[in-house]
Amino acid sequence: MKKMNKMIAASLAAVMGLSLAACGSSASSSAAASSEAASGAAEGKTYRVAIVQQLDHASLNEIRKAAETELDAKAAELGVTIEYTEFNGQNDATTLNQIGSQVVSDGYDAVMPIATLAAQCMQNATEGTDIPVVYAAVSDPETAGLTAENVTGTSDALNTDFILDMMFAQNPDIQTVGLLYSLSEDNSKQPIEDAKAYLDAKGVKYVEGTGNTTDEIVAATNNMLDQVDAIFTPTDNRVMDAELTIAESLIQAGVPHYTGADSFVRNGAFATCGVNYTELGAYTADMVVDAVVNGNLPAFHVMDGGIITVNTETAEGLGADYSAFKTMAGEVVKVTTTED
Repeated sequence: MKKMNKMIAASLAAVMGLSLAACGSSASSSAAASSEAASGAAEGKTYRVAIVQQLDHASLNEIRKAAETELDAKAAELGVTIEYTEFNGQNDATTLNQIGSQVVSDGYDAVMPIATLAAQCMQNATEGTDIPVVYAAVSDPETAGLTAENVTGTSDALNTDFILDMMFAQNPDIQTVGLLYSLSEDNSKQPIEDAKAYLDAKGVKYVEGTGNTTDEIVAATNNMLDQVDAIFTPTDNRVMDAELTIAESLIQAGVPHYTGADSFVRNGAFATCGVNYTELGAYTADMVVDAVVNGNLPAFHVMDGGIITVNTETAEGLGADYSAFKTMAGEVVKVTTTED
């Protein structure tokens, strides 16, 4: 397993505060701390953070990159060295558990898991230690059992009803909705139940398509194409991994895909309303710094959502009019398809 180490030393010191702003290749960089830096309890110290990404895809990559940028900035602000190491679990519990064992044995000061399975494995690995676990992008921490005293983080919890409201605002005549998700994703369970309750109350039929591999997600999608008028997927990592593959067939079939994150939309899905993952990554990094520098484990935080994102290329391919979205949210972001 390869790791990425990055050491950041700083020449400035300031009072730290939480900011609301918004296995891989190896690389490293470092700088000497200035002797002129202002004095402080943490100045000159070195902290080691393990960043454990559940798998490689656009949403989680965006979070990781934003977190690393913020760790760099906070190191500079506080006059400390933050050394962070990237691990990638390849969406495999055995691999993630091995990473957790390594993180504990190597004596990291904190671990930042990205996504639910990674967070669960890191919680298990650090049980009985004082290593803080600060997770990023866990949609439903309670259902995932992330309740240990040393565990906190950020949630990208969905407003499922609002996304389905978008679906029916765009096409009030929808008769059947496809629910596309992975059975192995804990973060998909509650949004799918919420979607079923919404559709039952509305008297709209739904068809479920599930899979635990990219090939299974592709097959489930293809099986639904002639049965549904639109498809909903929550923040499901397995579907996100397949989005670039399924997007073209959905467009050709005239089936809009409504999803739980803007990264899906940048990979070809039609629309979403959710959180900004760059802001989430930065916020989570600030929580990590608070934990290691100040010894303070911040409270669990649900990120603000409300940003509608539309893929204009997909909209054109579908012949879809999304003007109704403009009256539903304060901001509608237009993107095109990129292979993130």
